[in-house]
Amino acid sequence: MERRTSGVTACTAVVVGIGPGDPGMVTVQALEALASVDVVVGFDKGERAAELLAFRREVLDRASAGTPPRLVTLDDPQRDVDGAYAHAVRDWHLARAEVLERFLVEEVRPGARVGMPVWGDPALYDSTLRLLDELNARGRIRVDVEVVPGVSSLQLLAARHGIVLHRVGGSLLVTTGRRLREGLPPGIEDVAVFLDRSCSFTELGDKGWHIFWGAYLGMPGEVLVSGPLGEVAEAIVQRREALRRERGWIFDLYLLRRR
Repeated sequence: MERRTSGVTACTAVVVGIGPGDPGMVTVQALEALASVDVVVGFDKGERAAELLAFRREVLDRASAGTPPRLVTLDDPQRDVDGAYAHAVRDWHLARAEVLERFLVEEVRPGARVGMPVWGDPALYDSTLRLLDELNARGRIRVDVEVVPGVSSLQLLAARHGIVLHRVGGSLLVTTGRRLREGLPPGIEDVAVFLDRSCSFTELGDKGWHIFWGAYLGMPGEVLVSGPLGEVAEAIVQRREALRRERGWIFDLYLLRRR
């Protein structure tokens, strides 16, 4: 897939989904795309940096037969966690766009191919494509964009639990913990929830829900829990907090299914 913008193209951004954390789940197409780039760039993930950077380097080694391209890590601006969510995220994205723009303008030669590995799939809860849209809208630099999809953590969650994400002929709502706390639309029976630091599922009570939860999917120390929500909710909360303290960070998601 390729999206083209008007104007002079300074470089090509190759946005590559590299899956949830298992190098074996990186597709052949993704490896070929990464092997074609001149430089790879990503944002510093803070407390997760060392573990995730090691995985990224392993993927690049596989793609380039041991001679990976230059890897550049950019400082990730802090997001305001106390302000209004929509405004805070918008400001954060703008700050990220400025950092990325500065790098592409000042350190990347015209015509270069810039690899941008993305955890999971670029189309699902990732801001990379929005950042590139912002750069092209600003007009200082023009970037062609190529996108290679990847295995998402949601797909892996379903595989690990051995389930289908939706009923026969049914629908699936993909949302966030914040949205879950605001309430579900009528008739929803299957809900995939990302970005839930507050364990919003605890506010649902039992009410006939079953939960399929996973943390660090595809990575060492992967954890799975499933069962009736009223029976396992507190155990998930405690396990999640213990893992976060032990590892310094956590990435988890879950599927809620009305029984």
